[in-house]
Amino acid sequence: MARLTNLFITFTCAFVVGAAVSFAAFSQTNTQRNDLPEIGVVASEVVTIDKEQIIGDALMRQLRGQAPLVHDPVLEQYIQDLGNRLVAHADNTNFPFTFFFINNNAINAFAFFGGHIGMHTGLIAKADNESEVASVLAHEIAHVTQRHIARRMQAQQRSSPLALASLIGGVLLALADPSAGMAAIQATQAASAQFQINYTRSNEQEADRIGIAMLARAGFDPKGAATFFSKLVEASRLVSKPPQRLLSHPLSENRVADARARLESLPQVNLPPSLAFQLAKARIQARYEFDERYALDYFEAARGKRSGLFNEAIEYGYALALLRNDKPEQAQNVLAPLLQSRPDNQFYLDTATDVAIALESPTKAIEMLNPHFALTPRNPVLALNLANAHLEAEQYEQAISILRDFLLTDKEHQLAHQLLSDAYQGANQRANMHQSKAEVFALSGGYKRAVDELQFAYNHTGDDHLVKQRIRARIKQFRSEEEKLKSL
Repeated sequence: MARLTNLFITFTCAFVVGAAVSFAAFSQTNTQRNDLPEIGVVASEVVTIDKEQIIGDALMRQLRGQAPLVHDPVLEQYIQDLGNRLVAHADNTNFPFTFFFINNNAINAFAFFGGHIGMHTGLIAKADNESEVASVLAHEIAHVTQRHIARRMQAQQRSSPLALASLIGGVLLALADPSAGMAAIQATQAASAQFQINYTRSNEQEADRIGIAMLARAGFDPKGAATFFSKLVEASRLVSKPPQRLLSHPLSENRVADARARLESLPQVNLPPSLAFQLAKARIQARYEFDERYALDYFEAARGKRSGLFNEAIEYGYALALLRNDKPEQAQNVLAPLLQSRPDNQFYLDTATDVAIALESPTKAIEMLNPHFALTPRNPVLALNLANAHLEAEQYEQAISILRDFLLTDKEHQLAHQLLSDAYQGANQRANMHQSKAEVFALSGGYKRAVDELQFAYNHTGDDHLVKQRIRARIKQFRSEEEKLKSL
């Protein structure tokens, strides 16, 4: 979905600083309980599971409003499926996990409250196989299941509220910009910072141990952890500034050695190359890592130099690069044999939709997608691409029907809400359009803007008292959510 890949809504989130202060105040009420938990013990004294989910939701909304999240249904589906394969073999999973990409060339990943795990596009672009990516996700899942952030907050009770506010503020910054976040953390008092670094190393060792075991149980090659560690160590030797992942995940030669020692007791795993991984990597390179001209040169030069799945991924990347350089006819010629060989492949279906739209033939995309959508109507790649094609064909009612049905199962899908808003606008349904815009703003923590949109919607409802009542109830909910943030 090229037209909507870079959806990024920016505005000021008033609760950013308030969240840090609220965390500090919350911790100050627990100053009588200063003992650190044992490894693996749930740190419920500081943050309960329910409160962790509330905080995680608040941070995710903030992140949507401030960071360049990748709103790409194909990549979202890939990283969520990969993460779910690991979560199925994790312990202490208290809530569903959400995996997402941030458009950043840094080699980094992070986890925070409520099972939210983000990965920078640069990490998958630098990985050589799926097991390496899975090893990073398994490590971050372990951070969540072991509740390391809550345990760090419990440990931080020895420090002043100001130091804790600085720490949390740094963590929030680090989600979108790791170097800025670590600078903020390092700006706290020296003793507090040193204590925090030592505690983080302990967390990292625990996450390594649990993550490697999870990786093996899920059927990946556990050696992916060691090979990726080695890449990070090597990268830190070659440049003056280490990879971003090393700034937030301290890595030493001893840690690499410990990981390799654990691998000796695990069976040898020989996995075939993953086409999904290779296609995801090519997509990230063609759309996010490289500029459009370099992407075209890179994939054109790489054609025919590999075999099997690797060459197939190169051809796919070349088609994407051609499309990005406004050459849809050539992209169609490159993509056609790929789609013919794998007609159900969602990477290819997504790009074929973009090609058809670029050639001003959205009805062809609709004809192509309909049989697949009939089999799996709630699949996000198929539903969002089909809705987008209907939008381009000015078939607004069809797009509205698809999107409303999709949002019944995924109420917080920001791109779906934005598409629905566009469809309502095209259909001249002003009240519904403003209500959809309100949901988009709310998902980014902009509750005041969301309430404004609902008030606009209210003015367009005419004499429909049932809709007015629903809008008033939603306004009340948004204001309640805003108050809930202040009470954290």
